[in-house]
Amino acid sequence: MDGDLFEKGLKQRKATLGDDYVEKTLGGADDFNRPFQEAMTAWCWGFGWGDAAIDPKTRSMMNLAMIGALGKMHEWEIHCRGARNNGVSWEQIRAIVHVVGIYCGVPQAMECFRVARKVKEAEAEV
Repeated sequence: MDGDLFEKGLKQRKATLGDDYVEKTLGGADDFNRPFQEAMTAWCWGFGWGDAAIDPKTRSMMNLAMIGALGKMHEWEIHCRGARNNGVSWEQIRAIVHVVGIYCGVPQAMECFRVARKVKEAEAEV
C-alpha cells in the first residue's frame, strides 16, 4: 500500500468524520477487516478525497446524494455529520434530500430526513 496515500487519506478522513470516529474504527479493526480499512483509507480518502479538484464541502454534498440514493443509511448518517464538519448547511442538506426524493422516491427521502433529524438533534445537544 502507498504509505503517503494512506497518510493523506487518514488526515482527510479525520478532518471530515472526526478523530474519535476514525480512531475507534481503525482501532476496532482486526486481522479480518484491517486490510480493507487501510485500503479504503488510502483509496477513498487519499486518492478520492485527496484530489484538490473538488473541495471537501462539495464532495460531502455529492456523497450525501449518492449514499442517499443507495439507501445506505448508516453511512448516510456518518456522512451527514461529516458534511456538517465540511460546512454544509442544513438548508443545503434539505435541498440534497429533495433531489434524492425526486430521483429515488419519497420513501428514500423520508429515510434521509429521519436520519438528518437525528444528526441535527445530536448536534443541538452539544
